[in-house]
Amino acid sequence: MTAINDVTDLSKDGDIAVLTLNSPPVNALSAAVRDGLAEGFRQAIADDSVKAIVLVCEGKTFIAGADISEFGKAPRGASLFDVQNAMENSPKPAIAAIHGTALGGGLEVALSCHYRVAVPSARCGLPEVNIGLLPGAGGTQRLPRIVGVEKALEMVTSGQHVPAKACLEMGLVDEIVPEGKLRDGAVAFARKVVAEKRPLKKVRDSNEKVEAARGKPEIFAKFRKDNARKFRGFLAPEYNIRCIEAAVEKPFDEGIKVERELFRELVTGNQSAAQRHVFFAERSVWKIPGIPDDTQTIPVNKVGIIGAGTMGGGIAMNFANAGIPVTIVEMQQEALDRGLSVIRKNYENTAKRGRLTMDDVEKRTGLIKGSLKLEDLADCDLTIEAVYENMDVKKDIFRKLDGIVKQGAILATNTSALNIDQIASVTKRPEAVIGLHFFSPANVMRLLEVVRADKTSNAVIATSMQIAKKIGKIAALVGVCPGFVGNRILAQRQREAQKLMFEGAMPWDIDRVLYDFGFPMGPFAMSDLAGLDIGWIKEKSHGATIRDVLCEMDRRGQKTGAGYYDYDENRNAKPSPVTEKIIKDFVTKSGVNPRQISDEEILERTIYPMINEGAKILEEGKAIRASDIDIVWINGYGWPVYRGGPMFYGDTIGLDKVLAKMKLWQAQMGDAYKPSALLERLVAEGKRFQDLKQGE
Repeated sequence: MTAINDVTDLSKDGDIAVLTLNSPPVNALSAAVRDGLAEGFRQAIADDSVKAIVLVCEGKTFIAGADISEFGKAPRGASLFDVQNAMENSPKPAIAAIHGTALGGGLEVALSCHYRVAVPSARCGLPEVNIGLLPGAGGTQRLPRIVGVEKALEMVTSGQHVPAKACLEMGLVDEIVPEGKLRDGAVAFARKVVAEKRPLKKVRDSNEKVEAARGKPEIFAKFRKDNARKFRGFLAPEYNIRCIEAAVEKPFDEGIKVERELFRELVTGNQSAAQRHVFFAERSVWKIPGIPDDTQTIPVNKVGIIGAGTMGGGIAMNFANAGIPVTIVEMQQEALDRGLSVIRKNYENTAKRGRLTMDDVEKRTGLIKGSLKLEDLADCDLTIEAVYENMDVKKDIFRKLDGIVKQGAILATNTSALNIDQIASVTKRPEAVIGLHFFSPANVMRLLEVVRADKTSNAVIATSMQIAKKIGKIAALVGVCPGFVGNRILAQRQREAQKLMFEGAMPWDIDRVLYDFGFPMGPFAMSDLAGLDIGWIKEKSHGATIRDVLCEMDRRGQKTGAGYYDYDENRNAKPSPVTEKIIKDFVTKSGVNPRQISDEEILERTIYPMINEGAKILEEGKAIRASDIDIVWINGYGWPVYRGGPMFYGDTIGLDKVLAKMKLWQAQMGDAYKPSALLERLVAEGKRFQDLKQGE
């Protein structure tokens, strides 16, 4: 065996050269890997005794993609295109041997080989779209030539990881070799290629499948139409589609030029920068300063939930899905039965859509038991209180739990805003108390705010983060303050939306601006969806607010066919003249002169105070990192991924611009707009939120 460099070795098995990559953790296409590949192929081609070349990787995976830490830096080493040309133009058969995943640049390398073999557990894909990019090394030109246009469109716009068996069926791999015997299987396949004098199959020259789609623009028109909702606002899916169109309509080398040009546009644009930011933010959110990786965690083998309502039931499903038994406690049998029935119905609906078998439904519902006695939670390792937001009720429950649940167990509350230190104070074990703020619907929403109280122990925090991962959530660790991180920032947007309405903007104008920004819906449409009567008490309502008047008129949102908007029988919304008159009457009574408010002002007024509040949260140490705030808003509140979260967006537009507007509004409208001291400091120092070091 000859070492090419620190990450690449070249050896021979008879007349077959085996080029082995070993660059942990995922054999990403770093400069050293590219150099090793280029030199390894050069040496193997120059060796007259070599008849074919096998490329194989050590570790848990084949080349899993580009080294995105190199993006935006000066190029070093051999270019990926040079490496691909060396493989594709090799006078000797080149065979890629795939295990783990061949993703992005990894699959593009494999597609530059003449043949591909894989073990059954391998997966292939071009997931660049997920970081706002397209495959920039020929992936969009080679893939449709091998799998066909429709399948290629699906793969590049979804980023799906395709299992080896499906890859074999579509021609992406040529043979499946036994699990655990990849090297031997690949060498045996290479010998077969040599013995049978098989041709050097260059994917770039295979035009049959792209020619079949030539002159058929309806293929692309239909694909765009079918996916319009999913792709809304994102540039990368559209650019990927354009590249596949180029593969169909242009010669390979011309298509490559289109791919490179569109790749350059994306890689230097804000959307990909935002999506790459989110990629790294999702990894750093798990790193908790001051809590070592080897912190002893608490085994969680049984969970108790207090409350069988929408939240309690949804939370229970998360644990049942992970195979953890759950006991749900309710006060009344009727409420318990209703809650368990909703859980079963949710599972059955999922089964009807083909995502679960009925056997799965029975297994999961079988893990969820109901009870009317808190005492049945005595042996639980984790209890989660999920009753309505009332401090006295929650304190009463925690007092009782403290006397019932075994020592060493975690006592969690699902409160979305209340002070967890106060809740913990009524127990004799405040170190065991933590907030686990699930988002509704809890069995669907990905975010979990893990709220540490003043006395929460490291073991409880570490266990909570670990359990979040186990039940498929992305967790952000935050501190105790009103509304924590997500709802505290949301309150700023809600306040501004209401104020703008009183200044002359209609609810549908505000909603439209935020929808166009990328949110799934605006605040008023969201209120109509949730129900305007949440927290509204008929007996205490005297028309003091616009919401009161709407509810008194039985305009309570979508469920009654009218709220801020009017709805047809299919719940399609349209602006309501009734609501418009109510608003105008309120504005007139308040003595305000309504004015025309531009879309730009609506956007700035709703978004900039959110960024400023995020800065205050960082200043107070209630979030660990600015990127953690972004994770909360992307996963819990529908902030568009391609804008990177509120803090990243602040960096994108310029913190000086945000600060100037906050100062202007403070002068005009008062100290509700007072800029954060952190925001002022960052602007003075010419820094961004991304530049903050831990503890700043």
